[in-house]
Amino acid sequence: MSSYCPGAKQFIQPKPEDRKCPSCGVEVEVWTDELKATCPRCKKTIMREGAPACLEWCAYAKQCVGTQVYDEYMEGKAATVRRKLLEALEGHFGEDTKRIAHARRVMEFAEELLKEEQADWHIVIPASILHDFGIKSAEAKYGSSAPGHQEKEGPAIARKILLGLGLKMEHIDEICDIVANHHSPGKIDTRNFAVLCDADQIVNLKHKAERQDRQRVEELIEETFLTAAGKELARKTYLAPSP
Repeated sequence: MSSYCPGAKQFIQPKPEDRKCPSCGVEVEVWTDELKATCPRCKKTIMREGAPACLEWCAYAKQCVGTQVYDEYMEGKAATVRRKLLEALEGHFGEDTKRIAHARRVMEFAEELLKEEQADWHIVIPASILHDFGIKSAEAKYGSSAPGHQEKEGPAIARKILLGLGLKMEHIDEICDIVANHHSPGKIDTRNFAVLCDADQIVNLKHKAERQDRQRVEELIEETFLTAAGKELARKTYLAPSP
């Protein structure tokens, strides 16, 4: 049965598409006017993936499908992007568990900061996972993972991965800009950059905090962090009284 699309201002005839269940591998039919389906074998929920759906760019998206369905779709899309980027992280760094763990910690702190700061999940979380992807290429090309080398090599790698996920081009551009400047606070003056920077700083502060007294750690937090939530989370992490 066709349905009227307010964005296209015409009736659209839905079509069936096959999606492979990530849990059991069986082919599941998902119609183009549906966001998800249930696998008949393992009962897992299958989300439509692939090229960006109209819900991601159309100004009429919420009007078309309703707020609840729209929010469910965007949450599912975010979870898919997060999962695939974490898979890319492990594939990229392989046995380098230290750098994998670092990126995961930065992502976790970024998620905490996003609860307080008005920043865009779709920019900050991909940037948190991808921000150090230039390290391997920098070491191979220059024999060094110095910040400038990382920033130079990282964006091209990040862009290739992000293009494969079907993200909006403006999102990809901003994420790559953050990757290209994540060691250079001041070059980008956005809330998304500030949140990513603070999440990275919290993880990196650990080694300094272990060698400095409380007063110096407080000074470092005040000097280097860019957001109020970042400063508060850093203090909670490293200056909270021992239980």
